[in-house]
Amino acid sequence: MKILVTGAAGFIGSHVAHALLDDGHEVVGIDNFNDYYPVELKEARHARLEARAGYAGHRMDLFDYEPMSELFRRNGFDRVCHLAAQAGVRYSIKNPFAYQQANLAGHLNVLECCRHNKIPRLVYASSSSVYGGNKKIPFSESDPVDHPVSLYAATKKANELMTHSYSHLYGFQSIGLRFFTVYGPWGRPDMAYWLFSKAMLAGQPIKVFNHGDMKRDFTYIDDIVQGVKAALFAEGLEQYEIFNLGNNQPERLMDMIQYLGDALGIEPQMEMLPMQPGDVPITFADIEKAKLKLDYQPTTSLKEGLVRFVEWFQRQENP
Repeated sequence: MKILVTGAAGFIGSHVAHALLDDGHEVVGIDNFNDYYPVELKEARHARLEARAGYAGHRMDLFDYEPMSELFRRNGFDRVCHLAAQAGVRYSIKNPFAYQQANLAGHLNVLECCRHNKIPRLVYASSSSVYGGNKKIPFSESDPVDHPVSLYAATKKANELMTHSYSHLYGFQSIGLRFFTVYGPWGRPDMAYWLFSKAMLAGQPIKVFNHGDMKRDFTYIDDIVQGVKAALFAEGLEQYEIFNLGNNQPERLMDMIQYLGDALGIEPQMEMLPMQPGDVPITFADIEKAKLKLDYQPTTSLKEGLVRFVEWFQRQENP
C-alpha cells in the first residue's frame, strides 16, 4: 500500500515508517522539524529513512492546509497514519498556542484531507493522558474521559471527538490509539528515562517528582509499532474505534530508576520534588480490546527495554 505517516521524523513515526518499509509498503512521510527538542535528533531519524528505497520525505506543517491538500491529491494514499502532534504535558502549560495549531488545527486539516480524498482508513495518535485523574484502574476505553488535567490531554480528547464527527459524516474509517508512556531507542529527550540517563552519566542528581510515588505503564516502542500496524491493516474493525496501547503493567517510578541505573552501571542520585501541575500518579492500560481486535500482545519488559535503550544511548553519546 501507499501510506502517509505524519510526524515521520518523530520517535514513534520514524519507527512506524521503518516497519512499514520493511513490510514492502511505500511510505510518504511529513514532518515540520520543530524545535520542541533538538532538531538534530529529528534530522538523524529522518536521514535513516531517506536512505531507504520506497520512502519519500516532505518538510511540511500540518497547519498549512494548501500544501497538505496538494500532497494528498497527488498521492492517492491507501492509509493515513497520523502521528504528528505537539507533545508534552508540562510544555502545554507554558505554550498553549503551539497545541492549538498542531493538535487542533493540524488535526482538522488531516481530517479535511481524508474527507476530500476519500481515504478509506485513518489511524491517529491519541494519548493515555485523556484519562486525566480517573481513579478507576486499569483505564478502559469505555471509561469517561471528561476531566483532562492538562491542555495537551484536552487537545487529544478533542481529536477523538473531531474524528468521530468526521467518520460519522463522511464515512471513512478512523482508529484512535491511546499510547501509554512509550520509550526506547531514538526516543524523545524530554522523557524521564532520557533525562535520567543524561543526568546519571554527567554525575548529576535526577529530579524525581511526587517524591517517587508514581506508577507508569511504560510501553516499549516495538510493541507500540506492532499495535499501530495492526490498526492500519486489521480486518473486522468498526467505522470508529479507540484502543489503548500499553503494556498492561504499571511500574513504580523508583523501580524504573533502579533498572536504568543498573543498565548504566551507575547508582542514581535523586532530588525528591513535589508533583508537577498536569501530572497524574498512575497510568494503567486495560488492553483486552486491543488483544481481541488487533491481536495486540506486548512482550518487552521494562528492564529489558531499558537495557536496549541504554545500549543505543551510549552509542550516541560515544559514537
